[in-house]
Amino acid sequence: MYKTLWTTTIALATILGAPAALAQDAAKLEATRALAMYQGADRQQKLVEAAKREGELSVYHAYPRLASIVEAFGKKYGIKVKTWRSGSEAILQRLTTEARGGRFEVDVVQNNAPENEAAHREKLLQEVRSPFLADLIPQAIPAHREWTGITLDVWTAAYNTEKVRKDELPKSYQDLQDPKWKGRLGIEADNYAWFGTLISALGEEQGTKIFNNIVTTNGISARKGHSLLATLVASGDVPLALTVYNWNPEQLKAKGGVPIEGLFIPPVIAQPSTIAMLKRAPHPAAAILFYDFMLSEGQKMLADNSFVVTSKKLPSPVANVALTYIDPAHALDLQDKWLKSFQETIIRKAR
Repeated sequence: MYKTLWTTTIALATILGAPAALAQDAAKLEATRALAMYQGADRQQKLVEAAKREGELSVYHAYPRLASIVEAFGKKYGIKVKTWRSGSEAILQRLTTEARGGRFEVDVVQNNAPENEAAHREKLLQEVRSPFLADLIPQAIPAHREWTGITLDVWTAAYNTEKVRKDELPKSYQDLQDPKWKGRLGIEADNYAWFGTLISALGEEQGTKIFNNIVTTNGISARKGHSLLATLVASGDVPLALTVYNWNPEQLKAKGGVPIEGLFIPPVIAQPSTIAMLKRAPHPAAAILFYDFMLSEGQKMLADNSFVVTSKKLPSPVANVALTYIDPAHALDLQDKWLKSFQETIIRKAR
């Protein structure tokens, strides 16, 4: 009897306490939103003071070199920063799994645009009305404004300068149907969004025909990871790779004596790499302060590491290159179709 009475009392208290908990949660969300949208003259001062009181920041990221920039932010403001790095899909999966389990431990996420667009659709993100948004290219800011592009991942080809002569370099994807490329081509194994966008730009029927001919005539090797693929180009194992990031060859060349060069084959496909603040960030002031940092000082740091930044205030290595941008929302909607096409046309026939 006493056990039943105790259980009933606890259940009743839980029910009666639920509205208060919900009201408290709503108030916290509103306070975070108000801070993220605040544009007063004392914005910076308020953020710094509040962030120092919080004392911590948690960041999930995909870029390996972001860790040093995060560290610089922590030193500047005296904030302890925790980071976790993984692949783009793993980051999205962790975000959604934690949110559905009621765990809110991360403040800011850096990820590819389609993955952060998916997080937006899951209603996990909070718009930040940063004054530095005005410095960015239009393609960095979606209509909903819940993520912001900090760099552009520009896919380029890359070739080994000791294995491929300049006078034989392809000027178009059609050129890769030539039998002289037999056994010399490589591609990154997960680039289905690049492929879907490229095929659309070439014309779906014509583009599919070209790549079927390339794979049938010359074969192609598929490798997991853009950095690995670029390294294989530099070693000569893959004389010509179709999909590395434009900064991969530059970072390898910076080490000195590496026989690799990037090559733009039109149409050149690009996609923003983005940052986003979590709606339920446990350290909202630190998150907003870091957001601002990445759109200002962080842009110079990224540019110094050969990334293509989205700030219009800094010179761009692709300023004279016509870019075709992946639409992140479109990429999500067509993901299954593009993945199937990429698998059937290239990956299943790769060797």
